[in-house]
Amino acid sequence: MAEVGEVIVGLDIGTTKVAAIIGEVTPSGVEIIGVGTSPSEGLRQGVVVNIEATTNSIAAAISEAEQMAAVDVQSVYVGIAGGHVRGFRSLGQVSMRNREVGEADVARVLEQAKAVNIPLDRQILHTLPLEYIIDGQGQIRDPIGMSGVRMEVRAHVITAATTSVQNIIKCCNRAGLDVIEVVLEPLASAMAVLHEDERDLGVAVIDIGGGTTDVAIYSEGTNVYTSVIVMGGQRVTQDIAHGLHTSVAEAEAIKRKHGCALVSMVDGDEQIEVPGVGPRPPREFQRRFLAEVIEPRMEEILLLAQEELAASGMMELAGSGIVLTGGSALMEGMLEITEDIFQMPVRIGVPGQGSSRRRGLELAESGFAGVIQNPKFATGVGLVLYGATHEPLETPLEAAGFRGERRPGIGRRFASWVREMF
Repeated sequence: MAEVGEVIVGLDIGTTKVAAIIGEVTPSGVEIIGVGTSPSEGLRQGVVVNIEATTNSIAAAISEAEQMAAVDVQSVYVGIAGGHVRGFRSLGQVSMRNREVGEADVARVLEQAKAVNIPLDRQILHTLPLEYIIDGQGQIRDPIGMSGVRMEVRAHVITAATTSVQNIIKCCNRAGLDVIEVVLEPLASAMAVLHEDERDLGVAVIDIGGGTTDVAIYSEGTNVYTSVIVMGGQRVTQDIAHGLHTSVAEAEAIKRKHGCALVSMVDGDEQIEVPGVGPRPPREFQRRFLAEVIEPRMEEILLLAQEELAASGMMELAGSGIVLTGGSALMEGMLEITEDIFQMPVRIGVPGQGSSRRRGLELAESGFAGVIQNPKFATGVGLVLYGATHEPLETPLEAAGFRGERRPGIGRRFASWVREMF
């Protein structure tokens, strides 16, 4: 766990925006001291497609957060999503040397769970223990200090495409940042918006971002299922742009200001002004027509999420219902349409409502707590909380195969210039 005074940076590289969140560990929790955002230009559906554009977006968001927090950012926890993310179950088993479980034994059994054959183009992001089993006794969450001869672990192993991970790290390195760890975005979002009792009873998290929709199920305090749907709020924006014959930028602004996910909630007489493309004059449309464009696409996204959850076979574990988060969650009618489709209790997940009491750390009320109380910051805030409550990877990313291209510093460039001249 992070020490008091330590500064932690979460970097959410999304399809439509890059958000940098800077937090400082205080005696009362994690205080948010800096927030920076920038339009994301180099990603499509969670995957980097333009290194230079993504690097510039990262640098702009980090610079804004640095100015607000008055700190110099050197390293970050960065989120990753996309259709390439996969999860599977694995089993690890070890014999205990001292017949009492220590931290080294837990590390060894988790390494055994990771010792599986995966394609060469994939790598493991996380190994999440579901339960420990000691001499046949299962349903153990924390085995430290328990006695036994043989320990097993059932784990949820999450993998991602190696090239996607390396491209994200390369962009961060080119922006002058070291990557401490690459974290799956649904895990980070859940840390920011879920209560401990929801994790224990069981809950489904649906994070609707710009290019992807992340789905996760938690039960008995741990993540048991994750999936990423390659469709998000950006698709809704494109539908609006085509339906109202306006630019994508104007369509995004109209969606945020006037959007509604349920036609039945809109007054039929309400009018909105839509700017034309190029020199064309603005026109007026009924707001109800805008809702008729939005509802089918949002319904499609939620039905895809429902199919993913049903296919997992674990939907019955979500006893407390669904937590909806991400940038699209605040749109009018989202709560109602989600409840109609899933027939379950639904709430909007906002950073600061979640808790890490089990780890003894949560967001402090001071700092910029009010600024980040928006679902679009769920992943960025969750990355800060993840960094504050998890030990950094023992193996540096470069040694583990995560190789990027960090831009040389001034001293290194000067030395290179001297060698060339003389």
